[in-house]
Amino acid sequence: MTTKSGDHWRTAVDPLCVVDLDDVDWTDPVGPPLTPGAPFPAPLLIGVATTALPPQAAPVLEQLTITLGGGLSPYCAGTANDLAAIRETVIAAPFAALTLDGVLRATSRAALADGLLIESLAYSMLLGAPEFADWRARVERRAAVIGDGEPVLLDRHGEKLHITLNRPSRHNAFGRAVRDGLLDALEVAQLDPSVREVVVSGAGPSFCSGGDLDEFGTAPDIATAHLVRLHRSAGAAVAALGDRIRFDLHGACIGAGVEIPSFAPRVVARDDAYFRLPELGMGLIPGAGGTVGITRRIGRWRTAYLALTDRAIGATAALEWGLVDALA
Repeated sequence: MTTKSGDHWRTAVDPLCVVDLDDVDWTDPVGPPLTPGAPFPAPLLIGVATTALPPQAAPVLEQLTITLGGGLSPYCAGTANDLAAIRETVIAAPFAALTLDGVLRATSRAALADGLLIESLAYSMLLGAPEFADWRARVERRAAVIGDGEPVLLDRHGEKLHITLNRPSRHNAFGRAVRDGLLDALEVAQLDPSVREVVVSGAGPSFCSGGDLDEFGTAPDIATAHLVRLHRSAGAAVAALGDRIRFDLHGACIGAGVEIPSFAPRVVARDDAYFRLPELGMGLIPGAGGTVGITRRIGRWRTAYLALTDRAIGATAALEWGLVDALA
């Protein structure tokens, strides 16, 4: 397996290892593939099962990155047919894929604030890596958005505050203006205890199509990127509101558009909602809190599945997994 840059880093260890889980006699004691608590090096461990796995398999599956097939929740997602997509992702972005695996293992055990710190450090590091530089060089920046009005709208009726992301021409891409507008709106609720209900939705055909790609890589340096990401975290602001906040999702919920709502105690999705984590294709990992909020909802294994395959899942599957709490 080769990559455009950094080939010297990996000469003896392949970043991807496929673990065949078929024909295992699970009635015999089976030790985990790794020593519990040991440092976790490369490679990613992708289990593959074409038949249903029994509960006895859980101690092994727990230590894998994800298991394709097998049906055992929360460790399994997709099928063996997804292996090709994972291989393609890892070939294109091995540094980002391996970083994702390590971050998910850490954030799934960490407190919320610690998890956000880990994610931000890793994401900012990858901004300086060759995989992101290759993506940035390939993708042309577009002109700034004009004519959409205020990036975030507030509408209060009594104890209820309705917040609307308002960049419909860009499917509410989560750029600086939208982020800052959302944070300001959430601060209104945080500072005013008479606001007992906060509802966040999006204008236009989508809730949020993820980070504004035209702003990716525009921070003056990666240390500044880390500090801004950490101290302007919409996910942390959502979590701080506790049970007062709800998200109403529709259309595209991509990247930040699924990561930020994952911190809310109540997420409702329309039938047309779909969810993706495409960041590895840019040489990055989820950076809007997804490795923290999403893992708390669906586990690190299914979070890895979404990121490594870039598969979109619909509202029904999201409800089954626990990514959303109800369908509208």
